[in-house]
Amino acid sequence: MNSSEERHTNRPKRHRCQQCDKAFATPKSLEIHQRVHTGEKPYSCQQCGKSFSQSAHLRGHQRIHTGEKPYWCDQCGNSFSDSNVYRRHQRIHTGEKPYHCDQCGKSFRHSHAYTQHLRIHTGERPYHCDQCGMSFNYSHAYRRHQRIHTGEKPYHCDQCGKSFRNSHAYREHQRIHTGEKPYWCDQCGMTFATPKSLEVHQRVHTGEKPYSCQQCDKAFTTRQSLEVHQRVHTGEKPYSCQQCGKSFSQSDHLTRHRRIHTGEKPYSCQQCDKAFATRKSLEIHQRVHTGEKPYSCQQCGKSFTQSAHLTGHQRIHTGEKPYSCQQCGKSFSQSSHLTGHQRIHTGERPYCCDQCGKSFSDSKAYRQHQRIHTGEKPYHCDQCGMSFNYSHAYREHQRIHTGEKPYWCDRCKTNFSRASSLKRHRLHTGRRPFSCTFCGKNFPDSKGLSRHGRVHRNGRIHICSQCGKGFVYRFSLTKHLQMVHGRVKPFVCQICSKGFFTKKDVEAHIWVHTGEKPFHCNLCEKRFKRRVELNVHLRWHNGEKRHWCPYCGKGFLDFNNLKRHKYIHTGEKPHSCPHCSKNFTQSGHLKKHVKNVHKDD
Repeated sequence: MNSSEERHTNRPKRHRCQQCDKAFATPKSLEIHQRVHTGEKPYSCQQCGKSFSQSAHLRGHQRIHTGEKPYWCDQCGNSFSDSNVYRRHQRIHTGEKPYHCDQCGKSFRHSHAYTQHLRIHTGERPYHCDQCGMSFNYSHAYRRHQRIHTGEKPYHCDQCGKSFRNSHAYREHQRIHTGEKPYWCDQCGMTFATPKSLEVHQRVHTGEKPYSCQQCDKAFTTRQSLEVHQRVHTGEKPYSCQQCGKSFSQSDHLTRHRRIHTGEKPYSCQQCDKAFATRKSLEIHQRVHTGEKPYSCQQCGKSFTQSAHLTGHQRIHTGEKPYSCQQCGKSFSQSSHLTGHQRIHTGERPYCCDQCGKSFSDSKAYRQHQRIHTGEKPYHCDQCGMSFNYSHAYREHQRIHTGEKPYWCDRCKTNFSRASSLKRHRLHTGRRPFSCTFCGKNFPDSKGLSRHGRVHRNGRIHICSQCGKGFVYRFSLTKHLQMVHGRVKPFVCQICSKGFFTKKDVEAHIWVHTGEKPFHCNLCEKRFKRRVELNVHLRWHNGEKRHWCPYCGKGFLDFNNLKRHKYIHTGEKPHSCPHCSKNFTQSGHLKKHVKNVHKDD
C-alpha cells in the first residue's frame, strides 16, 4: 500500500451518501460515488463514444486505442496501461496481501477482492436484476447475467463464428482451436485449458469434496455440481426447449438436447470421421482407437473408458441401488435404468423412426432399429469376417471361436455360451409358468407362449394346397410340403448316408453312432438323446398327462401316443404296405410286416 493510499485510509470518513449511507473521506470521493446512483458519466471517449464516471477511467480507457503501457514491471517485464493495475501486479512478486478479513483471517492482494469476500460473511447481494429478481454479490456477475435477458454476446470467435456473453468463456473457447492447455497437474501430468479445471481435477488426487448438500449430506468437488444436485430435491428444471417444451435441470443438457432437433454434430473424430454432438462423447469415442481405459475398479481390477461406467460397476460390489421408482418402488443401480423403467408407467416413446414411424422408449433400441434401414453392421469378426448389427450378437459369436461357455446350470453343471440357452435348459425342472388365457395351455417360456398366441389371433392361415392342412407359420407349411408331400430329406448323415428332414434330426441321429445321450434325468439318472424325450420322461415322474383322448378320456404323456391311441376309436390305419395293400396303425408295425412277409421282395 503506497503513501497516498495510507493517507486516505487513515483519514476519518465524514462525508456520507444520503441514498446508501456509505461514508467517504473527501467531498470529491462522495461526488464520484453519487454518480453510481444518478448514472451520470460525464467523461466520453472521442474515438468510440464510451462514457465514464471518472476522468482517470477515461484516461486508462484511451490507452486501449493508443496502445500505450507506461508502467513496466522490473521483475518480469510485463507492462500496464494503468498505475493501479501495475501496483496490484507488484504484489504478486512481493507476496503482499494488505487486506485482512477479521472474521476468518483470510488475506487479499486487492481491495475489491476483499470487499467481495466480506459479502460471504454478510450475505450481502447489492446488485439486483429488475427482470427476474435475482441478486448478485459482484457487479461483473450482474452485468453478465443481464446478457441472458438482452441476448447480447459481444465476444465473437473469428474461426468458427461462435459468440459468447463474457470474455473469460471466449478466451477458454479459443484454446479449442489452438489446442493450448497451459495448466498441468504435478501428480499425473494431465493438462488443462483453464486454471479452474486444474483446481477441480486436483481434488481427484486429494479426495476433497468441499461442497455438501444440506438435505442428503452428499458432497461435491464444485459449487456448480452442488447447485445442479440440489435441483434433484427441488425438482427445478429451469431450462426449456422452445421446440418441444422439454425441461432440463442443466443448461448443457438443453444444448445437447437441441442437437436432436437440429441434427448438429460439431465434433468429428480425425481417425474415422465419425461425428458427435458433444466434445465429451468425442473424447470417450477416441479411447476406442487408443484402447485407453483410465478408470479401474480397486476391488476386481476391471478397467473402463468412462468414470460413469466405473461408478455403475462398483455398485455390483456394494449392492447399492440408489434410484427408486416412485410408482412401484423398484430400485436401480443407474439413473438411466430408472428413466427407461419410468416409461413403462408413462407409456412414453420419445424416439421415433423417420422411415417407418416406429417408436421406442430407449435410445439404444432406436439406434439399433435404424440399422435395419441403413443395413449397417458395425461389428466385424476378425477371424471369420462375419458382421453383426448388435454388439451382444458379436460377443456371442466370438464364443464360437474361443469356446467360452460362461453360463452354467446349478443343478447339472452343463455349460452354455448364451444366457438364453441356459434359460431353455432349465426346462428340465418341468416348470411351465406361462399360460395361455384362451385355452389354458402352458409353456416353459414367454417366447413359446407368444408363438402359440398367433393360433388364436390369426388362426392357421397358411393352407397346404395338396391336403388342406393349415399352419400358423409359413415356414411350417414349407417344411410340411418338403417332408410329407415332397419326401425331401436334405440333411444326410455323413456316417451311414441316412437322410433326415431337419438338421436337428440328423444331429440327434449321429448320437446313435457315438452312443452319446447328453440329456439326463436328475431324478433317476436315465439318459436320452433328445431334449423332447427327456421332457416327456419328466412328465412320467410328475404324473403329468397333458394330452387327453376326446373319445374315452384317457390321458397320455406324449402327443404321438394319443395320436396312435385315437386310431383305435376311428379305425384309421394310415400306414400302407407297398407290396400287398395291407394297412397298419403304426409305422413300426408296417416295418415289421415288410421285414417278415416281404423280405424276399
